[in-house]
Amino acid sequence: MTTTVTSHRTRPPAQPDSLRAKRLPWYAAPAIAVAALALSAVVVYGTGIGGPVLVVVLGAILYLVGLFAAANVVEGRRSARNRTWSALIHSTFVLAVLPLVSVVWTLVSKGADRLDVNFFQTSMNNIGARDANGGAYHAIVGTLEQVGIATLITVPLGVLCAIYIVEYGRGKFAFTIRFFVDVMTGIPSIVSGLFVLAFWVLIVSPWFNDGRPSFSGFAAALALSVLMLPTIVRSTEEMLRLVPAPLREGAYALGVPKWKTILRVVLPTALPGIVTGVMLAIARAAGETAPVLLVAGGGAAINTNPFENSQSSLSLFVYQQAGDASKYAPARAWTAALTLVALVLILTIAAKLLARRNRLSR
Repeated sequence: MTTTVTSHRTRPPAQPDSLRAKRLPWYAAPAIAVAALALSAVVVYGTGIGGPVLVVVLGAILYLVGLFAAANVVEGRRSARNRTWSALIHSTFVLAVLPLVSVVWTLVSKGADRLDVNFFQTSMNNIGARDANGGAYHAIVGTLEQVGIATLITVPLGVLCAIYIVEYGRGKFAFTIRFFVDVMTGIPSIVSGLFVLAFWVLIVSPWFNDGRPSFSGFAAALALSVLMLPTIVRSTEEMLRLVPAPLREGAYALGVPKWKTILRVVLPTALPGIVTGVMLAIARAAGETAPVLLVAGGGAAINTNPFENSQSSLSLFVYQQAGDASKYAPARAWTAALTLVALVLILTIAAKLLARRNRLSR
């Protein structure tokens, strides 16, 4: 005798409406934001206490208050706090990005006026106040030479100093080096320029210039080296410390000397991070003005020899043109600033790509 058993799938019981969490509709947050901005504009412009920036800031505050009140009524206090903090994080990000967008827009809009071939192929030599021509070729050459020489000086010195601190340094001497490197990180750029002016320009350069002090691009490179060195030392030190100890121990177990282990194992492993720190230091040095003004002089003519006569840079060119009385000077200053920012941006992007490569390799 066979018995047929029929199985039926049972559906889970539907939850009653009282157990479902209530949520704000999708259009609630945008509506509250629009209302907050409108109310902020009425208050700010009605009382005459500020402009668009204050409208955005006050609107963000009103938006957070309104969002918390609406979510507290509909979703409950816990969900309201969660929504408010999430909105606060996003609002802070927007407020942080707005100045950057404003700077980029200002540079592009005002710097595009002189973004031509003449600007990149001529200098300011023999350019009068009524002359619309003149460019920053001499400043671009000066920036590349000064930063290049500073890089050649600081990279070996900084990497070797970091290797000593991590691999060999023990006791008070290593602590003293690390302490002074940290102190140098906060030194203003004008101090490094004064140091090179007092030492190199006034004392050393007369030996090579018939007893007369002389400005030069090399002096500016020395001042930039003082600024670049702590960044390179600290970044290299951190990258060397991230190298796993078993790599060193495995090389020592095979009888490899310590110096060869550092050269063949430690440095190649930490190389992407080291390059990232070097490029960040280069990006900072390219935008310095005070050291170049003090020790390089800022000449208007093209000077490809960094060891003789005055030499300019892009940052110094911007400073000089911004203070010039000519009606054509502001356009040159904005275009030079755009060129400098583009150069720093390229270096920063390259550093980020190298940092990504370093992260993937680990």
